[in-house]
Amino acid sequence: MKYQPLSQEILRHIGGKENINALVHCATRLRFKLNDSAQADAEALKAHPDILMVVESGGQFQVVIGSHVAEVYAALCQEAGLHDAQRASPPEGGQTSGLLAAFIDMVSGIFTPFLGVLAACGMLKGFLAFAQVSGWLEESSGTWRILYAASDALFYFLPLLLGYTAGKKFGGNPFVTMVVGGALVHPTMMSAFQAAMSGETATFLGLPIVFINYASSVIPIILSAWFCCWLERQCNKIMPSAVKSFFTPFICLAVTVPLTFLAIGPLATLLGNGLAQGFQLVYHAAPWLAGAILGAVWQVCVIFGLHWGLIPLMMNNLAMLGQDPMMAMLLPAVFGQVGAALGVFLKTRDGRLKALAGSSVVAGIFGITEPAIYGVTLPSRRPFIFGCVGGALGGAVVALSQSQVYSFGLASIFTLAQVIPASGIDNSVWGAVAGTALSLIFACLLTLIAGIPQPQRPAAG
Repeated sequence: MKYQPLSQEILRHIGGKENINALVHCATRLRFKLNDSAQADAEALKAHPDILMVVESGGQFQVVIGSHVAEVYAALCQEAGLHDAQRASPPEGGQTSGLLAAFIDMVSGIFTPFLGVLAACGMLKGFLAFAQVSGWLEESSGTWRILYAASDALFYFLPLLLGYTAGKKFGGNPFVTMVVGGALVHPTMMSAFQAAMSGETATFLGLPIVFINYASSVIPIILSAWFCCWLERQCNKIMPSAVKSFFTPFICLAVTVPLTFLAIGPLATLLGNGLAQGFQLVYHAAPWLAGAILGAVWQVCVIFGLHWGLIPLMMNNLAMLGQDPMMAMLLPAVFGQVGAALGVFLKTRDGRLKALAGSSVVAGIFGITEPAIYGVTLPSRRPFIFGCVGGALGGAVVALSQSQVYSFGLASIFTLAQVIPASGIDNSVWGAVAGTALSLIFACLLTLIAGIPQPQRPAAG
């Protein structure tokens, strides 16, 4: 009931429940896919004191709420009476804005449902890495094994989760596509992969099988889920209603799973390896430049919701290479905005802005920068720019230090533990710490010296 008035206001200003084609949420935003965006009143929503910002990007109408977005989402779904099919973007309907918008919409629809637990598992992995290096826990201990299983289960069985969310996104039966993902990491297939490493071969109806370790993989199951959902729609067109509830899944599994092992999986793996190696070539050619660019533009991408386009590349790097430099280079971008918000907190005399800046600093430390951006730094412009410049400087330092993350999670204070390699703390770790500290201190000092913070909205009355 606490968020019912806010959900009613949002519903009224987006054109009512009839205008909602689909709705999901991420860490801070409600992401609508509207039937007609012209019916939405973005200015009225921006004026609401409980709404940080409204962004129209990637074919989505995004309402930035803050860290309590899940509660608002639940209230809104109840208020609008949304059914399950509307809580994930379907493949057809709604407005589209080109290939980039469709790609961003697809990625956000697949990954946002489990973003929170994904970040939690990454944080737990980072904690375990730090505990192992510090000598607090040994790999042979029962405590370490249980906590490692908790932290690694999502990543090992990632094809199952992606199978489910991709199935919902592509408009098919998510349980069928989840079974396809389960087949990729089934113990029988994992044993066959180990046997193939020793030189054994196998065939399917006379066709040679290329066994690949699909644990933690991203691209193969997404492509397989798309094909499975397409096949499902074709089957439903010709199957009698009396039998399609079980014959359609039968055909989808009998065709998609073998085709995945024979063709889709190997081709998707080649694509994933190509992307990973291509990124490595660019990264090693000028690491400082890559770090500076990512550190500078990441928060700009966050504003428009375009940062989702890089998430699959980071996860692909981890799956193919076992490490990823991109997330490490983004850490200074986050702490640049934290430093700018801290500078506003220390300088402003406006009580409301000081309270907002203080809470934004805390949220930013844990990887949620939207409150800092929309409520503190962006309205005053200069602090936001200083945060981006600090992110560029820190990103260059991190890149030059060859810092990598070894597990996925949101860029936050916990990322400093995720950059610790199995060999222990080295210069790459200290480089990540130095780059992060540089971005925060630089942005904070420049905001104190030259930032002119102004309230986000004029005071009432």
